[in-house]
Amino acid sequence: MILVLDFGSQFTQLIARRVRELQVYCEIHPFSLSADKIRALQPEGIILSGGPSSVYEDEAPLPVREVSDFGVPVLGVCYGMGVLTLFGGGRVEQSARREYGPAELIIDDTRDLFHGFEAVKLPVWMSHGDKTEAMPAGWQVLAHSANSPIAAFADPQRHRFGVQFHPEVAHTQRGKEILANFLFRICKAKADWTMENFVERETTRLRKQVGNSTVVCALSGGVDSTVTAALVHRAVGDQLICVFVDNGVLRRDEALRVMDFLRESFHFRIKAVDAGKLFLSRLAGVEDPEKKRRLIGTTFIEVFEEEAKQLSNVEFLAQGTLYPDVIESVSFKGPSQTIKSHHNVGGLPERMRLKLVEPLRELFKDEVRELGRVLGIPPRINNRHPFPGPGLAIRILGEVTAERVAILQAAEVVVDEEIRAAGLYDKLWQAFAVLLPVKTVGVMGDARTYENVVALRAVESVDGMTADWARLPGDVLARISSRLINEVRGVNRVVYDISSKPPATIEWE
Repeated sequence: MILVLDFGSQFTQLIARRVRELQVYCEIHPFSLSADKIRALQPEGIILSGGPSSVYEDEAPLPVREVSDFGVPVLGVCYGMGVLTLFGGGRVEQSARREYGPAELIIDDTRDLFHGFEAVKLPVWMSHGDKTEAMPAGWQVLAHSANSPIAAFADPQRHRFGVQFHPEVAHTQRGKEILANFLFRICKAKADWTMENFVERETTRLRKQVGNSTVVCALSGGVDSTVTAALVHRAVGDQLICVFVDNGVLRRDEALRVMDFLRESFHFRIKAVDAGKLFLSRLAGVEDPEKKRRLIGTTFIEVFEEEAKQLSNVEFLAQGTLYPDVIESVSFKGPSQTIKSHHNVGGLPERMRLKLVEPLRELFKDEVRELGRVLGIPPRINNRHPFPGPGLAIRILGEVTAERVAILQAAEVVVDEEIRAAGLYDKLWQAFAVLLPVKTVGVMGDARTYENVVALRAVESVDGMTADWARLPGDVLARISSRLINEVRGVNRVVYDISSKPPATIEWE
Protein backbone atom coordinates (compact mmCIF):
# COMPACT_ATOMS: atom_id res chain seq x y z
CA MET A 1 0.00 0.00 0.00
CA ILE A 2 1.17 3.52 -0.87
CA LEU A 3 0.22 6.33 1.51
CA VAL A 4 -0.50 9.74 0.00
CA LEU A 5 -0.45 12.61 2.50
CA ASP A 6 -2.65 15.47 1.28
CA PHE A 7 -1.46 19.05 1.72
CA GLY A 8 -4.38 20.46 -0.24
CA SER A 9 -3.29 20.26 -3.87
CA GLN A 10 -6.02 20.22 -6.51
CA PHE A 11 -4.04 17.31 -7.97
CA THR A 12 -3.76 15.13 -4.85
CA GLN A 13 -6.27 12.60 -6.08
CA LEU A 14 -4.52 12.48 -9.43
CA ILE A 15 -1.53 11.03 -7.62
CA ALA A 16 -3.70 8.28 -6.17
CA ARG A 17 -5.30 7.77 -9.56
CA ARG A 18 -1.95 7.28 -11.30
CA VAL A 19 -0.86 4.86 -8.59
CA ARG A 20 -4.08 2.88 -9.03
CA GLU A 21 -3.61 2.89 -12.81
CA LEU A 22 -0.33 1.14 -12.12
CA GLN A 23 -2.39 -1.40 -10.12
CA VAL A 24 -0.94 -0.52 -6.74
CA TYR A 25 -3.36 0.09 -3.86
CA CYS A 26 -3.09 3.49 -2.20
CA GLU A 27 -4.93 5.63 0.33
CA ILE A 28 -5.11 9.40 0.77
CA HIS A 29 -4.93 10.74 4.31
CA PRO A 30 -4.59 14.28 5.71
CA PHE A 31 -1.10 15.68 6.12
CA SER A 32 -1.61 15.71 9.91
CA LEU A 33 -1.87 11.92 10.23
CA SER A 34 -0.12 10.81 13.41
CA ALA A 35 3.05 8.74 13.45
CA ASP A 36 1.22 5.86 15.14
CA LYS A 37 -1.46 5.79 12.43
CA ILE A 38 1.16 5.91 9.70
CA ARG A 39 2.91 2.91 11.27
CA ALA A 40 -0.41 1.08 11.60
CA LEU A 41 -1.05 1.48 7.85
CA GLN A 42 2.30 -0.18 7.09
CA PRO A 43 2.85 1.66 3.82
CA GLU A 44 5.40 0.46 1.30
CA GLY A 45 6.04 4.08 0.35
CA ILE A 46 4.83 7.60 1.17
CA ILE A 47 4.02 10.40 -1.29
CA LEU A 48 3.74 13.98 -0.04
CA SER A 49 1.35 15.94 -2.27
CA GLY A 50 1.57 19.49 -3.49
CA GLY A 51 -0.43 22.25 -1.86
CA PRO A 52 -1.39 25.94 -2.05
CA SER A 53 0.73 26.97 0.96
CA SER A 54 4.39 27.84 1.34
CA VAL A 55 6.54 25.94 3.82
CA TYR A 56 7.97 29.20 5.16
CA GLU A 57 4.53 30.46 6.24
CA ASP A 58 3.90 30.62 10.00
CA GLU A 59 0.94 28.25 9.83
CA ALA A 60 2.13 26.09 6.94
CA PRO A 61 0.64 22.56 7.01
CA LEU A 62 3.41 20.19 8.05
CA PRO A 63 3.39 16.42 8.71
CA VAL A 64 4.97 14.71 11.68
CA ARG A 65 8.74 15.17 11.72
CA GLU A 66 9.24 11.41 11.44
CA VAL A 67 7.60 11.34 7.99
CA SER A 68 10.88 10.46 6.30
CA ASP A 69 12.08 8.15 9.07
CA PHE A 70 9.63 5.24 8.82
CA GLY A 71 12.09 3.11 6.86
CA VAL A 72 10.10 3.34 3.60
CA PRO A 73 10.79 5.45 0.49
CA VAL A 74 9.31 8.97 0.37
CA LEU A 75 8.51 11.10 -2.67
CA GLY A 76 7.74 14.80 -2.21
CA VAL A 77 5.82 16.51 -5.02
CA CYS A 78 6.12 20.32 -5.30
CA TYR A 79 5.08 21.49 -1.79
CA GLY A 80 6.01 17.99 -0.59
CA MET A 81 9.52 18.58 -1.94
CA GLY A 82 9.64 21.74 0.15
CA VAL A 83 8.68 19.74 3.23
CA LEU A 84 11.55 17.31 2.64
CA THR A 85 13.92 20.23 2.13
CA LEU A 86 12.78 21.94 5.33
CA PHE A 87 12.91 18.79 7.45
CA GLY A 88 16.30 17.84 6.05
CA GLY A 89 17.88 21.17 6.96
CA GLY A 90 17.85 22.70 3.49
CA ARG A 91 16.39 26.05 2.49
CA VAL A 92 13.18 26.89 0.64
CA GLU A 93 12.64 30.42 -0.62
CA GLN A 94 10.05 32.30 -2.61
CA SER A 95 11.01 32.16 -6.27
CA ALA A 96 11.79 35.42 -8.02
CA ARG A 97 9.68 34.15 -10.91
CA ARG A 98 6.73 31.90 -10.20
CA GLU A 99 6.20 28.95 -12.52
CA TYR A 100 2.67 27.93 -13.50
CA GLY A 101 2.28 25.80 -16.59
CA PRO A 102 4.62 23.99 -18.99
CA ALA A 103 8.36 23.90 -18.42
CA GLU A 104 11.31 21.98 -19.77
CA LEU A 105 13.06 19.64 -17.34
CA ILE A 106 16.69 18.73 -17.98
CA ILE A 107 17.48 15.36 -16.41
CA ASP A 108 20.94 15.16 -14.83
CA ASP A 109 20.80 11.69 -13.22
CA THR A 110 19.09 8.74 -14.90
CA ARG A 111 19.23 6.35 -11.98
CA ASP A 112 16.29 5.42 -9.75
CA LEU A 113 13.53 8.00 -10.28
CA PHE A 114 14.49 8.71 -13.90
CA HIS A 115 15.66 5.20 -14.74
CA GLY A 116 15.27 4.48 -18.46
CA PHE A 117 15.03 8.13 -19.48
CA GLU A 118 18.62 8.50 -20.66
CA ALA A 119 19.73 12.15 -20.76
CA VAL A 120 16.63 13.91 -22.09
CA LYS A 121 14.78 17.21 -21.96
CA LEU A 122 11.31 16.47 -20.63
CA PRO A 123 8.16 18.66 -20.92
CA VAL A 124 6.66 18.89 -17.42
CA TRP A 125 3.93 20.83 -15.61
CA MET A 126 5.00 23.28 -12.91
CA SER A 127 2.75 24.99 -10.37
CA HIS A 128 4.78 26.69 -7.67
CA GLY A 129 5.86 30.00 -6.20
CA ASP A 130 8.65 28.57 -4.03
CA LYS A 131 11.71 26.57 -4.89
CA THR A 132 14.46 24.66 -3.10
CA GLU A 133 17.33 27.12 -2.83
CA ALA A 134 19.71 24.85 -0.90
CA MET A 135 19.51 21.07 -0.59
CA PRO A 136 19.93 19.23 2.70
CA ALA A 137 23.43 17.88 3.27
CA GLY A 138 24.12 14.69 1.32
CA TRP A 139 21.31 15.14 -1.21
CA GLN A 140 21.92 15.12 -4.97
CA VAL A 141 20.40 17.04 -7.89
CA LEU A 142 18.50 14.76 -10.28
CA ALA A 143 17.13 17.39 -12.68
CA HIS A 144 16.89 21.13 -13.23
CA SER A 145 14.93 23.65 -15.26
CA ALA A 146 15.66 27.19 -16.42
CA ASN A 147 13.87 28.58 -13.36
CA SER A 148 14.67 25.83 -10.84
CA PRO A 149 18.32 24.72 -10.50
CA ILE A 150 17.05 22.00 -8.16
CA ALA A 151 13.91 20.73 -9.91
CA ALA A 152 14.37 17.17 -8.63
CA PHE A 153 16.67 15.81 -5.94
CA ALA A 154 17.33 12.70 -3.90
CA ASP A 155 18.87 11.24 -0.79
CA PRO A 156 19.49 7.86 -2.48
CA GLN A 157 20.89 6.18 0.62
CA ARG A 158 17.63 6.74 2.54
CA HIS A 159 15.35 6.49 -0.52
CA ARG A 160 13.98 10.02 -0.26
CA PHE A 161 13.11 11.93 -3.43
CA GLY A 162 11.59 15.27 -4.35
CA VAL A 163 10.32 16.80 -7.60
CA GLN A 164 9.32 20.43 -8.12
CA PHE A 165 6.96 19.55 -10.99
CA HIS A 166 3.77 17.46 -11.03
CA PRO A 167 4.34 13.99 -12.53
CA GLU A 168 0.71 13.08 -11.87
CA VAL A 169 -0.85 15.49 -14.41
CA ALA A 170 -1.32 14.58 -18.07
CA HIS A 171 0.70 17.61 -19.17
CA THR A 172 3.91 16.08 -17.77
CA GLN A 173 5.18 13.72 -20.43
CA ARG A 174 6.30 10.33 -19.08
CA GLY A 175 5.09 11.34 -15.61
CA LYS A 176 3.55 7.92 -15.15
CA GLU A 177 6.94 6.34 -15.81
CA ILE A 178 8.46 8.47 -13.06
CA LEU A 179 5.80 7.29 -10.62
CA ALA A 180 6.27 3.69 -11.83
CA ASN A 181 9.99 3.96 -11.06
CA PHE A 182 9.15 5.16 -7.56
CA LEU A 183 6.59 2.39 -7.00
CA PHE A 184 8.36 -0.60 -8.49
CA ARG A 185 12.06 0.23 -8.65
CA ILE A 186 12.30 2.11 -5.35
CA CYS A 187 9.37 0.93 -3.18
CA LYS A 188 9.36 -2.65 -4.61
CA ALA A 189 5.55 -2.55 -4.68
CA LYS A 190 3.51 -5.19 -6.50
CA ALA A 191 0.92 -4.46 -9.21
CA ASP A 192 -1.93 -6.45 -7.67
CA TRP A 193 -4.81 -3.96 -7.20
CA THR A 194 -7.66 -3.98 -9.73
CA MET A 195 -11.20 -2.64 -10.10
CA GLU A 196 -12.44 -6.11 -9.17
CA ASN A 197 -10.64 -5.65 -5.86
CA PHE A 198 -12.31 -2.27 -5.44
CA VAL A 199 -15.73 -3.88 -5.93
CA GLU A 200 -15.04 -6.47 -3.27
CA ARG A 201 -13.68 -3.90 -0.83
CA GLU A 202 -16.59 -1.48 -1.31
CA THR A 203 -19.19 -4.25 -1.16
CA THR A 204 -17.87 -5.31 2.25
CA ARG A 205 -17.65 -1.70 3.46
CA LEU A 206 -21.19 -0.86 2.29
CA ARG A 207 -22.68 -3.89 4.02
CA LYS A 208 -20.99 -2.86 7.25
CA GLN A 209 -22.03 0.80 6.90
CA VAL A 210 -25.68 0.14 6.04
CA GLY A 211 -26.41 -2.90 8.20
CA ASN A 212 -30.12 -3.75 8.01
CA SER A 213 -31.26 -0.22 7.09
CA THR A 214 -32.87 0.86 3.84
CA VAL A 215 -30.92 2.99 1.36
CA VAL A 216 -32.62 5.44 -0.97
CA CYS A 217 -30.59 6.23 -4.09
CA ALA A 218 -30.69 9.41 -6.16
CA LEU A 219 -30.96 7.73 -9.54
CA SER A 220 -30.76 9.98 -12.60
CA GLY A 221 -29.90 7.44 -15.27
CA GLY A 222 -26.45 8.92 -15.80
CA VAL A 223 -23.22 6.99 -15.42
CA ASP A 224 -22.47 8.00 -11.84
CA SER A 225 -25.86 7.33 -10.28
CA THR A 226 -26.42 4.11 -12.23
CA VAL A 227 -23.04 2.68 -11.21
CA THR A 228 -23.70 3.81 -7.63
CA ALA A 229 -27.05 2.01 -7.61
CA ALA A 230 -25.54 -1.13 -9.13
CA LEU A 231 -22.75 -1.25 -6.55
CA VAL A 232 -25.05 -0.57 -3.59
CA HIS A 233 -27.55 -3.11 -4.92
CA ARG A 234 -24.75 -5.67 -5.15
CA ALA A 235 -24.01 -5.04 -1.48
CA VAL A 236 -27.48 -4.79 0.08
CA GLY A 237 -29.95 -6.08 -2.55
CA ASP A 238 -33.57 -5.06 -1.99
CA GLN A 239 -32.60 -2.80 0.90
CA LEU A 240 -31.98 -0.30 -1.91
CA ILE A 241 -34.85 1.82 -3.20
CA CYS A 242 -34.06 4.06 -6.19
CA VAL A 243 -35.87 7.36 -6.62
CA PHE A 244 -35.77 9.22 -9.92
CA VAL A 245 -36.45 12.94 -9.51
CA ASP A 246 -37.43 15.01 -12.54
CA ASN A 247 -36.14 18.42 -11.46
CA GLY A 248 -37.39 20.24 -14.53
CA VAL A 249 -33.89 20.97 -15.83
CA LEU A 250 -33.04 17.60 -17.39
CA ARG A 251 -32.49 16.82 -21.06
CA ARG A 252 -35.62 16.63 -23.21
CA ASP A 253 -37.69 13.48 -22.44
CA GLU A 254 -34.94 12.28 -20.10
CA ALA A 255 -37.35 11.10 -17.41
CA LEU A 256 -39.32 8.85 -19.79
CA ARG A 257 -36.18 7.45 -21.42
CA VAL A 258 -34.41 6.68 -18.17
CA MET A 259 -37.38 5.07 -16.45
CA ASP A 260 -38.14 2.87 -19.47
CA PHE A 261 -34.51 1.77 -19.68
CA LEU A 262 -34.11 1.05 -15.97
CA ARG A 263 -37.34 -0.93 -15.78
CA GLU A 264 -36.28 -3.04 -18.76
CA SER A 265 -32.63 -3.58 -17.84
CA PHE A 266 -32.46 -3.75 -14.03
CA HIS A 267 -34.42 -5.17 -11.15
CA PHE A 268 -34.05 -2.19 -8.85
CA ARG A 269 -36.98 -0.96 -6.81
CA ILE A 270 -37.62 2.40 -8.53
CA LYS A 271 -39.98 5.28 -7.82
CA ALA A 272 -40.40 8.35 -10.08
CA VAL A 273 -41.10 11.83 -8.69
CA ASP A 274 -42.11 14.77 -10.89
CA ALA A 275 -40.78 17.82 -9.03
CA GLY A 276 -40.09 20.06 -12.04
CA LYS A 277 -42.54 22.79 -11.08
CA LEU A 278 -41.13 22.94 -7.54
CA PHE A 279 -37.54 23.33 -8.74
CA LEU A 280 -38.41 25.94 -11.36
CA SER A 281 -40.44 27.95 -8.84
CA ARG A 282 -37.46 27.97 -6.46
CA LEU A 283 -35.12 29.04 -9.30
CA ALA A 284 -37.32 31.96 -10.36
CA GLY A 285 -35.32 35.20 -10.33
CA VAL A 286 -32.05 33.50 -9.32
CA GLU A 287 -29.03 34.35 -11.48
CA ASP A 288 -26.01 33.68 -9.25
CA PRO A 289 -24.54 30.23 -10.12
CA GLU A 290 -23.65 29.38 -6.52
CA LYS A 291 -27.18 30.19 -5.38
CA LYS A 292 -28.54 27.99 -8.17
CA ARG A 293 -26.38 25.05 -7.10
CA ARG A 294 -27.22 25.37 -3.43
CA LEU A 295 -30.92 25.93 -4.10
CA ILE A 296 -31.10 22.86 -6.33
CA GLY A 297 -29.16 20.82 -3.77
CA THR A 298 -31.40 21.89 -0.90
CA THR A 299 -34.59 21.20 -2.87
CA PHE A 300 -33.17 17.89 -4.02
CA ILE A 301 -32.60 16.77 -0.43
CA GLU A 302 -36.04 18.01 0.64
CA VAL A 303 -37.69 15.92 -2.07
CA PHE A 304 -35.73 12.87 -1.04
CA GLU A 305 -36.50 13.30 2.62
CA GLU A 306 -40.20 13.65 1.81
CA GLU A 307 -40.09 10.43 -0.20
CA ALA A 308 -38.11 8.69 2.53
CA LYS A 309 -40.84 9.52 5.09
CA GLN A 310 -43.15 7.25 3.13
CA LEU A 311 -40.69 4.35 3.41
CA SER A 312 -39.74 2.37 6.48
CA ASN A 313 -36.32 2.10 8.06
CA VAL A 314 -34.64 4.52 5.62
CA GLU A 315 -31.43 5.89 7.10
CA PHE A 316 -29.12 6.38 4.11
CA LEU A 317 -29.02 8.41 0.91
CA ALA A 318 -26.76 7.01 -1.85
CA GLN A 319 -25.29 9.57 -4.24
CA GLY A 320 -22.96 9.31 -7.21
CA THR A 321 -20.52 11.93 -5.97
CA LEU A 322 -17.15 11.67 -7.72
CA TYR A 323 -13.80 13.04 -6.66
CA PRO A 324 -13.78 15.98 -9.13
CA ASP A 325 -17.06 17.11 -7.50
CA VAL A 326 -15.41 16.96 -4.11
CA ILE A 327 -12.04 18.50 -4.90
CA GLU A 328 -13.70 21.45 -6.71
CA SER A 329 -16.21 21.98 -3.91
CA VAL A 330 -14.68 21.41 -0.50
CA SER A 331 -11.50 20.17 1.07
CA PHE A 332 -11.17 16.45 0.41
CA LYS A 333 -8.95 15.33 3.26
CA GLY A 334 -6.58 18.24 3.46
CA PRO A 335 -6.59 22.05 3.08
CA SER A 336 -7.69 22.14 -0.58
CA GLN A 337 -8.76 25.44 -2.09
CA THR A 338 -12.47 25.64 -2.94
CA ILE A 339 -13.30 26.38 -6.60
CA LYS A 340 -17.07 25.90 -6.71
CA SER A 341 -19.76 24.15 -4.76
CA HIS A 342 -21.47 21.01 -5.99
CA HIS A 343 -25.04 20.10 -5.13
CA ASN A 344 -23.98 16.69 -3.82
CA VAL A 345 -21.34 18.02 -1.47
CA GLY A 346 -21.93 21.72 -0.87
CA GLY A 347 -22.83 22.03 2.80
CA LEU A 348 -25.86 19.74 2.81
CA PRO A 349 -24.91 17.04 5.35
CA GLU A 350 -25.32 19.49 8.28
CA ARG A 351 -29.05 19.93 7.67
CA MET A 352 -30.29 16.70 6.20
CA ARG A 353 -31.62 13.76 8.18
CA LEU A 354 -30.31 10.96 5.97
CA LYS A 355 -26.73 9.73 6.21
CA LEU A 356 -24.72 9.77 3.00
CA VAL A 357 -23.48 6.71 1.12
CA GLU A 358 -20.96 7.75 -1.54
CA PRO A 359 -19.09 4.70 -2.82
CA LEU A 360 -17.60 6.54 -5.82
CA ARG A 361 -16.28 9.51 -3.82
CA GLU A 362 -12.62 8.72 -4.48
CA LEU A 363 -12.96 7.77 -8.17
CA PHE A 364 -12.66 9.67 -11.42
CA LYS A 365 -15.12 9.39 -14.28
CA ASP A 366 -13.07 6.99 -16.37
CA GLU A 367 -12.54 4.80 -13.29
CA VAL A 368 -16.31 4.84 -12.76
CA ARG A 369 -16.79 3.69 -16.34
CA GLU A 370 -14.35 0.84 -15.72
CA LEU A 371 -16.28 -0.01 -12.56
CA GLY A 372 -19.48 0.06 -14.61
CA ARG A 373 -18.02 -2.44 -17.06
CA VAL A 374 -17.05 -4.72 -14.17
CA LEU A 375 -20.61 -4.43 -12.79
CA GLY A 376 -22.17 -5.12 -16.20
CA ILE A 377 -23.66 -1.68 -16.93
CA PRO A 378 -24.67 -1.54 -20.66
CA PRO A 379 -22.46 0.69 -22.85
CA ARG A 380 -25.33 3.02 -23.82
CA ILE A 381 -25.47 4.13 -20.17
CA ASN A 382 -21.85 3.51 -19.15
CA ASN A 383 -20.42 5.61 -22.00
CA ARG A 384 -22.68 8.64 -21.66
CA HIS A 385 -21.06 12.06 -21.40
CA PRO A 386 -21.01 13.60 -17.91
CA PHE A 387 -24.11 15.63 -17.06
CA PRO A 388 -24.05 18.09 -14.15
CA GLY A 389 -26.06 17.29 -11.04
CA PRO A 390 -27.78 20.71 -11.14
CA GLY A 391 -28.74 19.87 -14.73
CA LEU A 392 -29.33 22.50 -17.40
CA ALA A 393 -29.70 25.15 -14.70
CA ILE A 394 -25.95 25.75 -14.77
CA ARG A 395 -25.85 25.73 -18.56
CA ILE A 396 -28.40 28.55 -18.60
CA LEU A 397 -26.51 31.68 -17.62
CA GLY A 398 -28.81 34.07 -15.84
CA GLU A 399 -32.35 33.29 -14.76
CA VAL A 400 -33.75 29.80 -15.31
CA THR A 401 -37.29 29.78 -16.73
CA ALA A 402 -39.39 27.11 -18.38
CA GLU A 403 -39.02 28.94 -21.71
CA ARG A 404 -35.22 29.10 -21.48
CA VAL A 405 -35.05 25.45 -20.40
CA ALA A 406 -37.07 24.48 -23.49
CA ILE A 407 -34.66 26.42 -25.75
CA LEU A 408 -31.61 24.73 -24.28
CA GLN A 409 -33.24 21.28 -24.34
CA ALA A 410 -33.85 21.70 -28.07
CA ALA A 411 -30.27 22.88 -28.57
CA GLU A 412 -28.91 19.90 -26.63
CA VAL A 413 -30.75 17.52 -28.97
CA VAL A 414 -29.11 19.10 -32.02
CA VAL A 415 -25.61 19.00 -30.51
CA ASP A 416 -25.97 15.39 -29.41
CA GLU A 417 -27.31 14.23 -32.77
CA GLU A 418 -24.60 15.95 -34.80
CA ILE A 419 -21.74 14.86 -32.56
CA ARG A 420 -22.93 11.26 -32.77
CA ALA A 421 -23.51 11.47 -36.55
CA ALA A 422 -19.93 12.67 -37.00
CA GLY A 423 -18.60 9.69 -35.03
CA LEU A 424 -17.14 12.00 -32.38
CA TYR A 425 -19.24 11.15 -29.33
CA ASP A 426 -16.94 8.51 -27.85
CA LYS A 427 -13.85 10.60 -28.65
CA LEU A 428 -15.02 13.61 -26.64
CA TRP A 429 -15.23 13.99 -22.87
CA GLN A 430 -18.22 16.29 -23.16
CA ALA A 431 -20.08 18.23 -25.82
CA PHE A 432 -23.01 20.47 -24.94
CA ALA A 433 -24.76 23.79 -25.49
CA VAL A 434 -24.88 26.79 -23.15
CA LEU A 435 -27.62 29.41 -23.28
CA LEU A 436 -26.12 32.87 -22.73
CA PRO A 437 -27.89 35.86 -21.14
CA VAL A 438 -27.20 37.80 -24.33
CA LYS A 439 -29.36 38.70 -27.30
CA THR A 440 -28.01 39.82 -30.64
CA VAL A 441 -29.38 41.26 -33.85
CA GLY A 442 -29.79 38.90 -36.78
CA VAL A 443 -31.62 38.58 -40.07
CA MET A 444 -33.89 35.68 -40.97
CA GLY A 445 -35.43 35.97 -44.39
CA ASP A 446 -36.03 39.69 -44.76
CA ALA A 447 -36.87 40.22 -41.10
CA ARG A 448 -34.71 41.61 -38.32
CA THR A 449 -34.36 39.34 -35.28
CA TYR A 450 -33.18 40.00 -31.76
CA GLU A 451 -32.70 36.62 -30.16
CA ASN A 452 -30.50 34.40 -28.01
CA VAL A 453 -26.87 33.34 -28.33
CA VAL A 454 -25.92 29.69 -27.79
CA ALA A 455 -22.34 28.71 -26.97
CA LEU A 456 -21.08 25.30 -28.01
CA ARG A 457 -18.64 23.59 -25.65
CA ALA A 458 -16.70 20.41 -26.60
CA VAL A 459 -13.66 19.20 -24.67
CA GLU A 460 -11.20 16.34 -24.61
CA SER A 461 -10.01 15.00 -21.27
CA VAL A 462 -8.81 11.89 -19.48
CA ASP A 463 -10.18 12.55 -16.00
CA GLY A 464 -12.07 15.84 -15.97
CA MET A 465 -9.48 17.56 -13.78
CA THR A 466 -7.80 19.11 -16.82
CA ALA A 467 -9.30 19.46 -20.30
CA ASP A 468 -8.52 20.92 -23.70
CA TRP A 469 -11.06 22.33 -26.13
CA ALA A 470 -11.81 19.96 -28.98
CA ARG A 471 -10.72 20.92 -32.48
CA LEU A 472 -14.01 19.97 -34.10
CA PRO A 473 -14.01 19.82 -37.90
CA GLY A 474 -15.32 22.97 -39.54
CA ASP A 475 -18.09 21.13 -41.37
CA VAL A 476 -19.38 19.69 -38.07
CA LEU A 477 -19.42 23.14 -36.48
CA ALA A 478 -21.20 24.49 -39.55
CA ARG A 479 -23.93 21.83 -39.40
CA ILE A 480 -24.49 22.36 -35.68
CA SER A 481 -24.67 26.12 -36.11
CA SER A 482 -27.05 25.88 -39.06
CA ARG A 483 -29.39 23.50 -37.29
CA LEU A 484 -29.39 25.48 -34.04
CA ILE A 485 -30.31 28.70 -35.81
CA ASN A 486 -32.86 27.11 -38.15
CA GLU A 487 -34.48 24.57 -35.82
CA VAL A 488 -34.32 26.08 -32.33
CA ARG A 489 -36.81 28.89 -32.06
CA GLY A 490 -35.29 31.84 -30.22
CA VAL A 491 -31.65 31.34 -31.32
CA ASN A 492 -29.96 33.46 -34.00
CA ARG A 493 -26.24 33.18 -33.18
CA VAL A 494 -23.81 30.38 -32.21
CA VAL A 495 -20.30 30.78 -30.76
CA TYR A 496 -17.65 28.15 -29.97
CA ASP A 497 -15.79 28.03 -26.64
CA ILE A 498 -12.02 27.56 -27.15
CA SER A 499 -11.01 27.74 -23.46
CA SER A 500 -9.03 24.98 -21.75
CA LYS A 501 -9.25 23.81 -18.13
CA PRO A 502 -7.43 25.40 -16.38
CA PRO A 503 -7.88 28.33 -16.41
CA ALA A 504 -11.56 27.83 -17.33
CA THR A 505 -13.80 25.08 -15.96
CA ILE A 506 -15.57 22.63 -18.26
CA GLU A 507 -19.03 23.86 -17.30
CA TRP A 508 -19.69 27.58 -17.59
CA GLU A 509 -21.16 27.88 -14.08
